[in-house]
Amino acid sequence: MPLTPLDIHNKEFSRRFKGYDEDEVNEFLDRIIKDYEAILRERNELQEEARELQERLGHFTNIEETLNKSILVAQETAEDVKSNAQKEAKLIIKEAEKNADRIINEALTRSRSISLDTEEMRKQAKVFRTRLKMLVEAQLEMIRTDDWDTVLADEDTEDEAKVNS
Repeated sequence: MPLTPLDIHNKEFSRRFKGYDEDEVNEFLDRIIKDYEAILRERNELQEEARELQERLGHFTNIEETLNKSILVAQETAEDVKSNAQKEAKLIIKEAEKNADRIINEALTRSRSISLDTEEMRKQAKVFRTRLKMLVEAQLEMIRTDDWDTVLADEDTEDEAKVNS
């Protein structure tokens, strides 16, 4: 156990003949007591400061741990968000590809249908044209026949006869 200033102050020495000057020894002991008290006060202050610094260090260590945990949670959350976004993007792309395939198939079907309809109309137009041509040619043939000359000549003679009568 270390000495206290009170231990130094209360220390009694035995006396001998031709010993040290008692006043000098007491004066020296008083200086030692003052220095020792100062050293003890300083030691206590340093211990108190060390305790406060230890508490602050503990506080900052807790903050550091909390921040590290927060960073880890943020990183995990960012990874989750990124992963979910990639999954959603894949689903959107897959849905868009399905829609594109459906639209292309519908367009091809409609194109084929229009092509068939167009071909059918061309055939019908050819048939109509052929029939019309045949009809017109038949009518022209009828107009070109000599029967008209006979009928018209008969009419002219009838008209002349009426005019003459």
